[in-house]
Amino acid sequence: MRENDMLEKEEIFSKVLRAGRRTYFFDVRATKADDYYITITESKKFTEEDGSFHFKKHKIYLYKEDFAAFSEILEEMTSYVLNHKGEEVISERHQKDFKKEYATERVSSESSVTGISNFTDIDFDDI
Repeated sequence: MRENDMLEKEEIFSKVLRAGRRTYFFDVRATKADDYYITITESKKFTEEDGSFHFKKHKIYLYKEDFAAFSEILEEMTSYVLNHKGEEVISERHQKDFKKEYATERVSSESSVTGISNFTDIDFDDI
């Protein structure tokens, strides 16, 4: 079996979250024993002075025996941040990216309400 065929077989379900210069990929994958696990990949775009760019990627693997504890701690940490800093507070450093993402999300939601079909315009340079 070719390597590309293995990669396609491995990936079961995927979601993408675009967050400014960062993109998060959530993937359900299968082991050789056909057991499922999750990978979460953060990809961040860096632009050089000459206009060229590269991506730095960081990946975590989350196995189902850790789901409950991971979810509980993630919920606790997000609640802590929101309770101590509030949802509306975004650091100056992230304001520009937040406004861009919020505007995109709002347009997408309005399209759903009016019955206009939604699609994602993906620029593969961003992935």
